[in-house]
Parts: sequence; C-alpha cells; structure tokens
Amino acid sequence: MSMSDETRGRAQQMRDKAQQLQEAAERASDPQERQRLQEKARKLREQSEQQSGMAGGGMYPPE
Repeated sequence: MSMSDETRGRAQQMRDKAQQLQEAAERASDPQERQRLQEKARKLREQSEQQSGMAGGGMYPPE
C-alpha cells in the first residue's frame, strides 16, 4: 500500500468517526453533550480534509 493510500484510508476513517459523532450528537438529550460531540465531529472532519489534501498531492494547501 502506498503512502497516499494509507493517508486516504486514515482520512476516510476520520470521516466515518465524524459521522458517528454527529449522529450521536443528534441523539443526545443534553445540550452541552450535543455541542461537545458536534465540535469533536467538526474537528475530525477538518483533519480528514487536511489529510485528503495531502494525499492528493496538490500544490497548494487547502484553505
């Protein structure tokens, strides 16, 4: 497996986990817990986008 395949795989895992966290946030009855889960999901999505950008080998970093 090449380095970019591994990076893509990690990015996909992060997106999957972010989706799970988002779904958990939607089910959470406590507003603070919901906000915490949503924030965690958002951070994971951002990290996965950065990973995907690196795997793509683009010249410019994502904004």
